[in-house]
Amino acid sequence: MIRSLPLFHRIAGQRVVVVGEGEMGEAKQRLVERAGGIPCGEPEAHHARLAFIALEDGRAAEAAAMRLKSRGLLVNVADRPELCDFTTPSILDRDPVLIAIGTSGASAGLAKQLRLRLEKLLPNSLGSLASALENSRSAMREHFPKGPDRRRALDVALGEGGMLDPLDAASAGNVGDWLEGRQPASQTGEVGITLTSDDPEDLTLRQCRLLGSADTLLFEPEIPVAILDRARADALRRPLPFDGQLPDGLTVVLRQKKH
Repeated sequence: MIRSLPLFHRIAGQRVVVVGEGEMGEAKQRLVERAGGIPCGEPEAHHARLAFIALEDGRAAEAAAMRLKSRGLLVNVADRPELCDFTTPSILDRDPVLIAIGTSGASAGLAKQLRLRLEKLLPNSLGSLASALENSRSAMREHFPKGPDRRRALDVALGEGGMLDPLDAASAGNVGDWLEGRQPASQTGEVGITLTSDDPEDLTLRQCRLLGSADTLLFEPEIPVAILDRARADALRRPLPFDGQLPDGLTVVLRQKKH
């Protein structure tokens, strides 16, 4: 179970209430403006759907939160996770790629340090790669008319060492060459994984890659949900035994090692 549902909310051109003072209030206002929103005060709450409250006085912050919630707004209260309808993550910006790291209000400092580590790993060209892929959608559909074929080809190209490896600064310039060369699709057919542990941290790198690429997941009933959740969210899941028709693509069969 996850504590919060991660979403990216578009606020460009929309009013967002900011009730704040000092550095905290200024920081929330900058955040809204950075996303293209228009900061406004509580009197304009009827035009808004979101609100940020950054007040030092705890009682004043709680009162403002109750007022704005009663008007139907989703509210974030600085340093008061118990009053928040949503929390703001630490953001790694490689526009149009955004990586948001949240702790459901547990520790903003932890989220920040994780972001700083990732900043060193992800090249500035990552945004250019995303833009190049966006601009090549029509060409990709032409080369790979079927959605599953298109996704598998992208999986290979974007994988470690692939022509479009996101961690390779040169990948943004390879999109055209990749399309012309029609990089071969990834593995298809049926592959079995026999688990020796219920802990997802014990999965091998190969097992993680298979789970992340699988179109269909067949699993024994005793396989923990924490393992299943390492698969793609849109992968077809079916418990074993299964005798139905499988779609094209990669099928991963998960079994637990018998002791």
